[in-house]
Amino acid sequence: MKVVQNDTPPDRHEEAALWCMSLAEGELPPGEREAFDRWLEDERNAAAFQAVVRTWKTADSAARLPEAIAMRSAALESYRNANRRRWTRRLGPRSWWAGGIAAALVLAVTSLFMLGDSTRPYQTEIGERRVAVLDDKSRLSLDADSLVEVDMSGQQRELTLVRGRAKFDVAKDPLRPFTVVAGDKMVVATGTSFSVEMVGKEVHVLLYHGRVSVLDRVKPAPAGEELQLEPGQEMVAPIGAGAAPTLISFDPQRSSSWEAGQLSFGDEPLALAVVRMNRYSDRKLVLGDAKVAQVRVNGVFTAGDTAAFVEGVTRMNAVRAEYAPGQITLKSLP
Repeated sequence: MKVVQNDTPPDRHEEAALWCMSLAEGELPPGEREAFDRWLEDERNAAAFQAVVRTWKTADSAARLPEAIAMRSAALESYRNANRRRWTRRLGPRSWWAGGIAAALVLAVTSLFMLGDSTRPYQTEIGERRVAVLDDKSRLSLDADSLVEVDMSGQQRELTLVRGRAKFDVAKDPLRPFTVVAGDKMVVATGTSFSVEMVGKEVHVLLYHGRVSVLDRVKPAPAGEELQLEPGQEMVAPIGAGAAPTLISFDPQRSSSWEAGQLSFGDEPLALAVVRMNRYSDRKLVLGDAKVAQVRVNGVFTAGDTAAFVEGVTRMNAVRAEYAPGQITLKSLP
């Protein structure tokens, strides 16, 4: 069949509406996904898409009306008809309004069935690791002595890392951003794999694949200036210090060894290594002076094997250990 193209370019918001309706029906096929990605490369298209999504999210209350459930099938059929015609004619104001309402109903009613009561904490004790599958099929891996509060009850997937470390394998859902708050930082993703850790007075974000943006919750950056990570990058940011975050490369295998019960340190300060080791033992490591905190630690240790860690640190560095009930104090040699 010959495709007849209209010489009049479609309005960006009309195209954005059609893309939103496609996404509301499910994940895009590979060909359409590539076309959508190319369309989003234009900043004006991306802005129109965000504006349409914000507008449609106001229809959330419509999902609670009994009529909305009955109209869902009609809304989907309206989407299909509009989608078939989008390259043969330009939508007029009336069609745009009808299409927008239809898509809003699709979004609202689908969200009503998907979300339910999805607010709860996920927690691990000292020495315990845990893997959980969230309501949206995202995978949450918790390090020992960690706490993540999860809220899936709204139009966004909102999580807060209260303490410790967690890895997130995010299920794709372009219309529901996946956000993780840690200290004064917020990580935003849609479908990707990354970890967030609060250690000492720092927030660490490691991106394994996909893409994430990191925003400052205290001093929000101007639009378009948030920090974006690429796979293989780690962001290290002081909490509340106002200092700029730093980006470094990391070894994915080494950085995820904690999921298999191994703690791998590559030239890290003893202060950070001690925090991570303490998640796995009731017998706490304590730093006896400021100098010892800066000692660099290298090696792989079994999580919870505090004795082996102390032996390795004292043997390879000018550090001594003092033993007392419930704790081991590490001090620099004079």
